[in-house]
Amino acid sequence: MLVGVDTGGTFTDFVTLHDGAIRIHKVLSTPDSPERAILQGLDDLGLMEAARQGDLLVVHGSTVATNAALEGKGVRTVFITNSGFEDLLTIGRQTRRELYNLQPNPEHPPVPAELCLGVDTRRNAQGQLVVPLSKDAIAQLRRELHKLQPAAVAINLLYSYLDSSEEEAIAAAIPNDLFVSRSSFVLPEYREYERGVATWLNAYLGPLVQRYLKRLQNELAPSTLTVMQSSGGTIAADQAGRRAVNLLLSGPAGGLAAAKFVGDVCGRPGLMTFDMGGTSTDVALIEGELHTTSEGRLGPYPVAVPMVDMHTIGAGGGSIALVDSGGMLQVGPRSAGAAPGPACYGRGGNQPTVTDANAVLGRLRPDNFLGGAMQLDLGSAQRALDGLASELGVSREEAAEGVIALANEHMARALRVISVQRGRDPLAFSLCCFGGAGGLHVCALAESLGMDKAIVPLHGGVLSALGMLVAPRERQLSLTRQCDLDAIEEGDVLTELEQLAEQGRAELVKEGVPSTAIHLQPSLDLRYSGQSYSINVTFAGLSGSVQSFHDQHEKLYGHRLARPVELVNLRQRVFSPATRLQLPELPPSDQVLPPESEADLYGIGRTPIYQRSQLGAGFRIVGPALICETVSTTLLAKGWVLEVDRFGNLLLEKQP
Repeated sequence: MLVGVDTGGTFTDFVTLHDGAIRIHKVLSTPDSPERAILQGLDDLGLMEAARQGDLLVVHGSTVATNAALEGKGVRTVFITNSGFEDLLTIGRQTRRELYNLQPNPEHPPVPAELCLGVDTRRNAQGQLVVPLSKDAIAQLRRELHKLQPAAVAINLLYSYLDSSEEEAIAAAIPNDLFVSRSSFVLPEYREYERGVATWLNAYLGPLVQRYLKRLQNELAPSTLTVMQSSGGTIAADQAGRRAVNLLLSGPAGGLAAAKFVGDVCGRPGLMTFDMGGTSTDVALIEGELHTTSEGRLGPYPVAVPMVDMHTIGAGGGSIALVDSGGMLQVGPRSAGAAPGPACYGRGGNQPTVTDANAVLGRLRPDNFLGGAMQLDLGSAQRALDGLASELGVSREEAAEGVIALANEHMARALRVISVQRGRDPLAFSLCCFGGAGGLHVCALAESLGMDKAIVPLHGGVLSALGMLVAPRERQLSLTRQCDLDAIEEGDVLTELEQLAEQGRAELVKEGVPSTAIHLQPSLDLRYSGQSYSINVTFAGLSGSVQSFHDQHEKLYGHRLARPVELVNLRQRVFSPATRLQLPELPPSDQVLPPESEADLYGIGRTPIYQRSQLGAGFRIVGPALICETVSTTLLAKGWVLEVDRFGNLLLEKQP
């Protein structure tokens, strides 16, 4: 039995697949110990006995690494580099958040100076050994580590991607009870600062991830646990701890994997997605395949490991609305989270949130929330909005409308970043919403972007959990080889790509993947001589790759150059596709199905209310309407038409 689990800031979501039947479930997250919510949900679903008998395959999207990085709660970590480069992470790229602030507040370095150690060894830019690593230098390192008593060690030597011998020798000399992260394993690429940050984050978060996954594995044993990576593929739990930095976008990557699956099912491969959860909203662009980037960021840090290309803002259902010192309404980025949560959850929250605004406007029905499993406290939501309305000098409903409008504008701006600002016309895409709060905002966002098509996927409120079940097992490996393409033989490129492939195959085979089920996608990062940034192109022989690079450069920037082309990085995606998920088909619709009830919604008027579970294939609704389901609610705006496809996805189109 397959079980997808996505741990979010407010809810932990479950999707199970057994004998062709899908079940979904939500429980409130337990941030202090995320596995408690997971075990509670599995128990609610009656699956703990199956877990103890080894009958479950649990695919998990975890926020443990993300939260620890953002909150600065990793383990005590020593950073080892070449002598004279101990300040590498502190200096960084010497960029400032506020360019024109002449007296910025000092920022804390990632690693305190006393935990940054230099070792006397050096290779040059050609990989030749200039200063050998001596036994005395290793002995000195061991003495300093004994004195500092860290929990983890990050090793990042210059040009280790050309030869990792010294890093391996240092790692071998470190006591076995310490977690060790080598840059030549984590990210064997150039740019020592970005490589150093990735290596440090991997060490800083690794012990926490390992301990958490070990606890969860022990509770689920002998069943199998795998974890979603930031790139959209999964990795076995017992290997995930070694690659903790690759889990930073674990949950959001699941949502994009599922959105791609839904787009394929609906025949709409071009999607702009927004995942609106309780704490944040993630937006991304899908053009047939998931886009990944090696230029992502988490908080103030660059994260150069492959991750899905998405843009995140602090606007979600739990985002708190307030009036700032200038008398202006603000929404987010602070969130009510899971505890106490929005005021309408009745768990002690008293600050107005986006969810409270939707409840006050009647768009969330107190008797339909979570299928009736959780009763909304409408009175608390009204009192929270009353305080905001008093500060603004407007009515309660006008304040709620203002909160929704501002949250929508934040999300629309984020969607423009990943479309208009990259030369993509939103009209050429369908807007695909998911997350518990997405359906309430999808029509308004599409209209603000000039879009006329949208999709509300089946089980959109738990889509990230569904994505866990359709994601491939995967490794994305890379290696820097900087040189003019004219100066390298194609055979040498093929040899190094095959070495990366062998590493990836070995890891997947160790997970139990048959070697015959493993596929390869080699690619190259190329750039014109003199450029700082590269473009990734599929490897099609050196000449074919160069032609593809010229074409992509012209498409992105409007021109091509008569300059030599440089090779920067070799990349190899090694993966095994997930078992094709067959969604159950809906019976044909009863076209005369009346609404379950009606309600007067502020600013909309008399609005019919439908239960999504009652809608058959082919059923059409003309807005306005509310479509309620267990894990979310969809607001179909006036001027929009909804049709249910044969799998239960809601296809929305704006009337001309």
